[in-house]
Amino acid sequence: MKQIYEKYTPQDHQVWQLLFERQMKQLPELASPAYLAGIEKAGLVGAKIPDFVEMNERLMKITGWQVTEVGGLIPNKDFFELLARKKFPSSTWLRKLEQLEYLEEPDMFHDVFGHVPLLTNHDFCGFLKGLSEIALQVIDSDDAIENISRIYWYTVEFGLIKEEKLLIYGAGILSSGGESMYSLKSKIPTRLPYDVKTIANTPYIKDKFQLQYFVIESYRQLFDSLGEIEKEIIK
Repeated sequence: MKQIYEKYTPQDHQVWQLLFERQMKQLPELASPAYLAGIEKAGLVGAKIPDFVEMNERLMKITGWQVTEVGGLIPNKDFFELLARKKFPSSTWLRKLEQLEYLEEPDMFHDVFGHVPLLTNHDFCGFLKGLSEIALQVIDSDDAIENISRIYWYTVEFGLIKEEKLLIYGAGILSSGGESMYSLKSKIPTRLPYDVKTIANTPYIKDKFQLQYFVIESYRQLFDSLGEIEKEIIK
């Protein structure tokens, strides 16, 4: 599966620009500085859909990670094998104009805008690679993979970080106009300190905004928790 850049339509470029500019109006006050810096480092702009070749050249120089094209959701084993090799899987298709507010399956805007900026952060990348290596040790255990998925969900996808104030770093929030504000400002969800055992035992939901978020103190804390995750998962 390759990104064929010339096949993107004017509407595709319009969708990317609309989503990018909408998020960039609110994220400077809501997102982690490491994420915001990563947007510039990865070369993401609203004026055009990212070219994976150009983007990968930038990422390779910073952390050695690459974005690799996939057709959509892939099996767990394939997913974790890619991450363990420092390759982040991404779709190359974009949602339609009528799908701006909600999309069940992740598209390129989620995969690239949400995930790629933090692929410039060494501690975060170390966590992503280490978590995947643990997953591959238990890939045949449905229960263990479910626990790994919960950790991935509540960190990589829907994590919050307490820096000078509470901020967003999870890709699922960063790529969602509604959840970006909800995750930080709403009184509905609970916000809990990052705890491996608690997260591994907390089911998640896919079809609505989250009812709880877990808060890390730093990306180094994520990386340093890999040993605890391994002990929790591999028993």
